Amino acid sequence: MRTSIALATCATLFTLHAAAAPTATPQQPKLVVVMAVDGLPQEQLLRYRGQFGEGGFQRLLTQGAMFADAHQAHGTTVTAVGHAAILTGAYPYQHGIVGNNWIDRASGKSVYCTEDRRYQYVGEATEPSDGTSPAKLRADTLGDQLRYATGNRAKVVAVSGKDRGAILLAGKGGTAYMYMEGSGNFASSTWYMQQHPAWVQRYQAGKPQDRYYGKTWRPMLADAAYAMDAGDTPFAISYFSESGSPDASYYKRLKEGPFVDELTLEFARAAIEGENLGANPAGVPDLLGVSLSAHDYVNHAHGPESRMSHDHLQRLDRMLAGFFTYLDKRVGSDNYLVVLTADHGFANSAEFSQRQHIEAGRVDGKPLLNGLQRHLDATFGAGKVALTASLPNIYLDEEALAKAGVRRADVEQAATRWLRAQTGIADVYTRSRFEEAGATGTRIDLLLRRAWHRHESGDLVVVPRPYWSFGSGNSGATHGTPYAYDTSVPLLMMGKRWIAPGTYTGYAEVVDIAPTLASILGVRKPAAAEGRVLTEALTRR
Repeated sequence: MRTSIALATCATLFTLHAAAAPTATPQQPKLVVVMAVDGLPQEQLLRYRGQFGEGGFQRLLTQGAMFADAHQAHGTTVTAVGHAAILTGAYPYQHGIVGNNWIDRASGKSVYCTEDRRYQYVGEATEPSDGTSPAKLRADTLGDQLRYATGNRAKVVAVSGKDRGAILLAGKGGTAYMYMEGSGNFASSTWYMQQHPAWVQRYQAGKPQDRYYGKTWRPMLADAAYAMDAGDTPFAISYFSESGSPDASYYKRLKEGPFVDELTLEFARAAIEGENLGANPAGVPDLLGVSLSAHDYVNHAHGPESRMSHDHLQRLDRMLAGFFTYLDKRVGSDNYLVVLTADHGFANSAEFSQRQHIEAGRVDGKPLLNGLQRHLDATFGAGKVALTASLPNIYLDEEALAKAGVRRADVEQAATRWLRAQTGIADVYTRSRFEEAGATGTRIDLLLRRAWHRHESGDLVVVPRPYWSFGSGNSGATHGTPYAYDTSVPLLMMGKRWIAPGTYTGYAEVVDIAPTLASILGVRKPAAAEGRVLTEALTRR
């Protein structure tokens, strides 16, 4: 049962999971594999279930535990926030990752969630805003606790097509490897090491990323299998470059289809063998994080209702089947435990929703913010209110307000009234509302409060209406809201010794993963974790 507690610092209410007493485990898994499919809504998993093969998603669904009502239960449903939740077991108000980007109050500039200009990619070109360290993650992870409990003998490795996907799963004490869109390599950063180990160098020397040059991604199923999807034209997406050979433009394009996921799983196998994951000589468990990024790119470009999204999920299913078979042989089917979830769901594209007679659209952030600035200038005097934004967060310049003698609360009220009147906007939450008012009891209110961090988040948080999103153009889809289509994600667990197969219809959250795995491993849960142990899915011990 979940209980509510008052947070004295901000007088708001948050839901906490009831703590479960740790119990003795019969045997720790030799390897825990935590997988995140970037941008996979639960509804897609269920909609296409009948077309999966036997060894991938279907194996997880039949041999493992499925939580049918699982959520990323915070209000800003984007990649970095969702990945941070998985192994911290914490919400953004604790772990501090409030978006993929946000505004640094000291400089007034946008910062990236895992950027750290003190570090560089190992052997790769590094831009100032590239993700190179977990320094901005304010909470420890399950991997950090596993390392602590084993005297740093457990190995924690994470790999992803996105830097934030790898870094936020690896935590402070693990090692992250991420896909380099300039070279097609997987590389780490100098936060973790100064030089790659020999196994990484051997992997890079083989240049497996070049094998897809000139290949075309076409539907793998018969046309009739895609009848429920939007669009009736078969697709063919080829991977090449204008130069006529593999180069940076080709490597970047690889991210937008199934081949980057194939590479990610191949590199994960190389990591298992190179680091002897699951065969730790100290006899302690290891942890592998795998974040598969392509589904997010496909859904953004084409929408989750598209043939491309449908086909990508079928391809990913077959990839997972091969990976699980590999784990069976390498680690032993009785020796590893797998958790699969997603960092967020997805809304359908606005155009598709409109064809379904659903009111939907896009809110272009630039004219919205320009209009708000003009309104505030007219209300308080030009130049008295300065704002910056990384939507849904809008930041006010407190020093400028104090110098002009303008009260922040008055600006909040004026901005809220104006924003609520704009097309596609449902509500606005203000710093005063977060800090002074108690929760209203609505789910939206709870999720937004969990997502707001007093130091990193904005003074105004703008909430679009259902099926509306921030953006421009007339194609593609996105995510990021507190609505069910963005929060509802798969939560699947499989491990013969530890997980009782079945479908569990009770409510669950992604923040429950870390405490559950901590219980199985017999280690402390991460300090900021608020999830519960999913005892209903554990074997009797």
